[in-house]
Amino acid sequence: MVRYELGKWNLDELVKNPTRTVFDKKLSKIENSAKKFEKTYKNLLRQNANISSTKFFNLLHSIEIISEKSSIIGGYASLCYSENTQSDEATSLLTRITKFASDIENRLLFFDLWWKREIDEKNAKRLIKTAGQYSEYLKHKRLLAKYSLSEPEEKIINTLDVTGASALVKLYDKITNAFVYTVTVNGKKKTMNREQLTSLVRNKSGKIREAAYKSLLSKYNTNKGVTGEIYQNLVLNLRDEGIGMRGFSSPITIRNISNNIDDKTIETLLYVCKKNSKIFQKYFTKKAKLLGMKKLRRYDLYAPKKSKSNEKTYSYDKSIKLVLESLSKFSPILSDYAKNVFRQRHVDSALRHGKASGAFCSTPSPKITPYVLLNFTGKSRDVFTLAHEIGHAIHSVSASNKSILVSEASLPLAETASTFSEMLLYDNLSMMVGDQEKKIILSEKIDDFYATIGRQSFFTLFEIEAHKQIANSTTVDELSKTYLQNLNQQFGNSVKVSENFGIEWSCIPHFHHAPFYCYAYAFGNLLALSLFQRYKKEGKSFAPEYIGILSSGGSKKPEKLLAEFGIDITKSRFWQDGFDYIQDKVKELSSL
Repeated sequence: MVRYELGKWNLDELVKNPTRTVFDKKLSKIENSAKKFEKTYKNLLRQNANISSTKFFNLLHSIEIISEKSSIIGGYASLCYSENTQSDEATSLLTRITKFASDIENRLLFFDLWWKREIDEKNAKRLIKTAGQYSEYLKHKRLLAKYSLSEPEEKIINTLDVTGASALVKLYDKITNAFVYTVTVNGKKKTMNREQLTSLVRNKSGKIREAAYKSLLSKYNTNKGVTGEIYQNLVLNLRDEGIGMRGFSSPITIRNISNNIDDKTIETLLYVCKKNSKIFQKYFTKKAKLLGMKKLRRYDLYAPKKSKSNEKTYSYDKSIKLVLESLSKFSPILSDYAKNVFRQRHVDSALRHGKASGAFCSTPSPKITPYVLLNFTGKSRDVFTLAHEIGHAIHSVSASNKSILVSEASLPLAETASTFSEMLLYDNLSMMVGDQEKKIILSEKIDDFYATIGRQSFFTLFEIEAHKQIANSTTVDELSKTYLQNLNQQFGNSVKVSENFGIEWSCIPHFHHAPFYCYAYAFGNLLALSLFQRYKKEGKSFAPEYIGILSSGGSKKPEKLLAEFGIDITKSRFWQDGFDYIQDKVKELSSL
């Protein structure tokens, strides 16, 4: 029987022999291909809007090949940096490849601008009609047309981004990933990284939970001058480019259009999430009673239920097998997809100083099995994190027959498979344990619903306000006050929030890496709850439909894709169904 061990990933499939000579050759080949493409098509397109469907398809295929080769080498550089953010060599390589990718993007830019601004509507419709899987990709580009600038302006933006916004994000990562936290655990002073510290917020001891949060928040508060300046400049950069230059109506609209989703759909989602904050407030009131407390403190939000036994831990091997078993019960096809990720050693799971915190899944090419980064500590949450990231990998593999131009699902849909995978794991585990342990698992699951739906939607609501504030000139302390108000709004009287949590916003990497990303978690989780309920009603016959959704990748607009499966995401009722499910789980917890 296969035994899975903690370790580093193997990046040979991306770059087998990572010497400077090898990189020079690979980059030279990509650059020559881009030059050839530019020479072949630039004048042709400008002189001929009546380009044949065959020639146009060949053009798209050329873009596909160049994009894929560039993405693979860029993926290698990014993953090297993630495995050791303190490596000067990895940092230097990432900077070089980022600059190179920007140069390649500039060489291909003429096609984007021609398609968005120069070709007439009649010919555009003609080519879209025969474009097959590329149709939605081309439609989306036409949608972006009115936000595009001239070719020289776009080239300037791409070039300056390398030393501008991208450099600021990298600086934020370098600073915060180097933080070392000191906390006293059982009378012993310990130093640890963020991942290790974060595990303590689920410790049985309230004093340890409080100490962990205070250590985290204190570190960010001490450095708020630097991290706050970085964040404000990132926001202003996004605003200056997105609204001032491109003409987007609001900062969140930039994300929505990028996601190929309508503003009103996201407005409806956030409205329903805000309206249902009372469900989580009731849960936190109930949880306080379960913990023998009058009221939860913010330090206690993820406190485990009291139990005579020690907190259950899982070996890495056991965790993987539980996830694979859960997937297999639903669909052996998806289980096989997951097995390949481990079989090919595409997982970096061990804790190391300087390694990127958190977890993610990366797919440099649809033809290559995805890579997964974890920081595995053996807690039950780590098992669900594993299921989550493997869900992402499964989504990518399901859409691997699609072009790299359309294989990646838009952000809202991208969180669906990850959450569904977690639900399968939860369902599997809950059937294997007694009422007492089921109570613990269910409580943890509702904690997760809060973390991925309630918390993420309020993150987005904070971002909306923060971007407005920064546009009108503000301070770090004023942003912290706004964040504190946001916390008090979502918790009501159910949780006591101390003022030191005001700085927590600066701890959230997503705010810096990908503004307004967070609503995708709420979207994906609520959608996954809907799909999971259909599975429970329909059984295994639902699996092909589910795989059908995943296999579409990003080839269809989310509203359109889901409508094909009887799901209307433009209506409040759909999102409310997800909260009704959560409410039922809160009631179930009370009955155990």
